[in-house]
Amino acid sequence: MVGGKETVFSAMQPYLELMGKNIVHIGNNGDGQVCKIANQIVVALTLAGVSEALVLASKAGADPAKVRQALLGGFAQSKILEVHGERMLKRTFAPGFRVRLHQKDLNIALQTGRELGVSLPNTALVQELLSAVSADAAQTLIAPY
Repeated sequence: MVGGKETVFSAMQPYLELMGKNIVHIGNNGDGQVCKIANQIVVALTLAGVSEALVLASKAGADPAKVRQALLGGFAQSKILEVHGERMLKRTFAPGFRVRLHQKDLNIALQTGRELGVSLPNTALVQELLSAVSADAAQTLIAPY
């Protein structure tokens, strides 16, 4: 996710390839940052959707592992469903990415949306969910008992 002049990108590409595999020149200065924020929106919102879908399946009496398996073979297939859906099924909730970093990224997305006059209601909703998680964690850490 690289923004900048094509000539600079071309000169730097061999070095970038030492650090990663999927090197894409997005466009002008700042466009790489926009792509990064778009990525974080997709990740955060997809995590929320996968978790809701598996909870619904479980509460309805369906086997969430089989629901996940079926979804992986259809249009809902995603790396998030594959990797994080498996973690959810195994109830492995060790953090892999800090909530505050998701919040930071979504705040940047929401600020960018405001600056561009673009409404991001689903991003705002997931940001509120992350704020609730943070508040709950903080409360738990300072509880006197």
